[in-house]
Amino acid sequence: MAKILIVAEHDGQTLNPSTAKVVACAAEIDGAELDVVVFSDSASDVATQAAKLDSISRVLTVESASSKNSLAAMIAPQIVALADGYSYLFGPSTTFGKDLMPRVAALLGVNQISDIMSVEGPHTFKRPIYAGNVVLTVKAPADKPVVATVRTASYQAVGSDNSAAVENIECTVELPTHTRFVELKSGSSDRPDLQTAARVVSGGRALGSTENFDIIFALADKLGAGVGASRAAVDAGYVPNEMQVGQTGKIIAPALYVAIGISGAIQHLTGIKDAGTIVAINKDGEAPIFEVADIGLVGDLFTLVPEFTAALE
Repeated sequence: MAKILIVAEHDGQTLNPSTAKVVACAAEIDGAELDVVVFSDSASDVATQAAKLDSISRVLTVESASSKNSLAAMIAPQIVALADGYSYLFGPSTTFGKDLMPRVAALLGVNQISDIMSVEGPHTFKRPIYAGNVVLTVKAPADKPVVATVRTASYQAVGSDNSAAVENIECTVELPTHTRFVELKSGSSDRPDLQTAARVVSGGRALGSTENFDIIFALADKLGAGVGASRAAVDAGYVPNEMQVGQTGKIIAPALYVAIGISGAIQHLTGIKDAGTIVAINKDGEAPIFEVADIGLVGDLFTLVPEFTAALE
């Protein structure tokens, strides 16, 4: 029986929803046994949440001080040490997974498969290329472990009615000394996380300034939505790059996506192609965003967005 090891993404206390989506992908491989591994300095809370995920056989916990801050350079060698006996090593195609899994593949001497969007067979997968314009079918060698990231926007999270066994294991491996944690800087917000939010409001270069983004935040707060931005808005310095949506930013799949002042370049559309409903507001009626929008409104965003926000009160 093939065995799959799924690396849990978490913040030390809460399991990231991306893990449940990776499990959904792994469950498509017929007959495979699924294990989740949690690397942390204190893994019990996250392990308890992971054990509830449907389709999981076991949750493995590896506790060490080196894993406290989820540094990829520290976790990758530990995954390799656990890899024996596993046919597949999966992680999410998030910032965490994109940093971690290529290191695992390199240490194992295999190629990584990025952004799995569907499983076609035991070693055959589909993934997007060319900004999602082409879907490629790839086949991995059957005699080597498959190291891959899963496009979380392509999967619905599995349920949480399970009660898998939790097993603490030791992982003795020499860790690198060239990487150390210095500090973490992140903006604090009560808004939903961009990558997991059910609703997202994004602004583009047409906003014109950081101050003008306040109307995006106001609308998002009324909708209980996360806030994103186009690359053009990020490059212009209006908002930080962690808000960027698109091919070189975050790939998201909210139930509702509101694009304001965003023209709809292919790189941006790649990041929202799996959204449930797309609403576009732009003064250019010929903007490419209207080709993919379910609802389009042509007009001045500085007039329409405040009216939209007021109407929600």
